[in-house]
Amino acid sequence: MFIDTHCHLDATEFDGAQAEVIRNAQAAGVGRIVVPSVHRADFEAVRQLCGQYPICAPAYGIHPMYVADAMPDDLAVLREYLAQHRPVALGEIGMDFFVKHYDRARQEYFFTEQLKLAREFELPVLLHVRRAIDVILGLLREHRVCGGIAHAFNGSRQQADEFIKLGFKLGFGGAMTYTRATKLRELAATLPLESIVLETDAPDIAPEFLERGLPNEPQYLPHIAQTLADLRGMTLAEVAAATTANALSVLPKVKDFTTETPRHREKLQP
Repeated sequence: MFIDTHCHLDATEFDGAQAEVIRNAQAAGVGRIVVPSVHRADFEAVRQLCGQYPICAPAYGIHPMYVADAMPDDLAVLREYLAQHRPVALGEIGMDFFVKHYDRARQEYFFTEQLKLAREFELPVLLHVRRAIDVILGLLREHRVCGGIAHAFNGSRQQADEFIKLGFKLGFGGAMTYTRATKLRELAATLPLESIVLETDAPDIAPEFLERGLPNEPQYLPHIAQTLADLRGMTLAEVAAATTANALSVLPKVKDFTTETPRHREKLQP
């Protein structure tokens, strides 16, 4: 079994097609999909999606690219969702210094406040770390949480080691499949295997083998995993077993996640 630790299944690209996307993922061997939210407006959509499809497990959080429109009251709503709906993680949160005209102070405020919530509810966090790794590491040392995943990791080996020391796994996905991504592929090949988890970030970060213009999907995760297997000289089965164990160790609630009674969820199975 594979676990897609980061997939935006509620994105508009999948509107009306989630059941088919999930069936294709299951047929490919993907047994769990973690669906993070990115702003207050999609908390409920993510909750309902994960309530309908047992393969999915939610995370709630406010993404740094959406904090410009976020209000402090959004944090109160987030807290309610964490308390009432028992997600497997808090996310997607973090900082992003790549976007134009970013407000560092505002990003840091929302990131820090969400780290405090993660501590309060003892939840791992799903981190967005684009061009902001060192700042994020500093804040994580100040506001210790119970680990999580540095999503779409593309930093240095030294930065990777610092995340690992703090109890984090590193998310690898479609970017790793590009032969020109030499530094990323070197990390995938040499990092401790127990520090790596797999993700698609669907519908984004399409792998090299996917036809241009098509949305990324969880069904492609085993193909992405084959790249990791090739880079490390392992079998696909070995990579599946290791990365699944890694995901469950950092996101332990994924294994037994449920938002409804078992009988209700069985009826909703696609």
